[in-house]
Amino acid sequence: MTSGVHESETVATPAGEARITWFRAPVPARAVLAVGHGAGGGIEARDLRALAAALPGRGYTVALVEQPWRVAGKKVAPAPKTLDAGWTALWPALEKPGLPVVAGGRSAGARVACRTARELGAHAVLALSFPLHPPGRPEKSRADELTAAGVPTLVVQGGRDPFGRPEEFPPGTELRELAHGDHGFAVPKRAGVSEEASMATLADAVAEWLDQLFG
Repeated sequence: MTSGVHESETVATPAGEARITWFRAPVPARAVLAVGHGAGGGIEARDLRALAAALPGRGYTVALVEQPWRVAGKKVAPAPKTLDAGWTALWPALEKPGLPVVAGGRSAGARVACRTARELGAHAVLALSFPLHPPGRPEKSRADELTAAGVPTLVVQGGRDPFGRPEEFPPGTELRELAHGDHGFAVPKRAGVSEEASMATLADAVAEWLDQLFG
């Protein structure tokens, strides 16, 4: 999936077994960034791979979390309450290293992180490609989930994400735009930016934000 030493563990949840793949920072690590996937894919997403490759060397352990439905090989994500229950049940495993935990996720995983952050005592939230609304339906806003997280929150959003462009987010949102990126952070060739460069920009933005939190 990505380079570097990593290890996996399974965790029992009410929705079935979840899996955490750890990419550990050299001791002493400063925090754990736990990141869940979206409803349409797993931890092989380009942004999650980029964070797992880049952040351990900068002092942050990355834990990529696979929800039980994905571990079981199902193709359709369950209801939000089931996703939240799975995330909540595996949280103690994320706290085992004894470090502050930043809850993160991409798309549907970002919604889970926001909805549960306050209850679980997350130090902060990283929301990658937050689905602010269904494509073409801005009136169906999910901004309340984002603003209710109750902890410092960073949104990283593609400039052409149909689920919510950067300018559509509520005033005061801490947001980093990934120019030309779509919902999966794919960048068209005509943009003149390679995927490698785009993912390096994303990883740098997240690392700088974490440094502000834990510096």
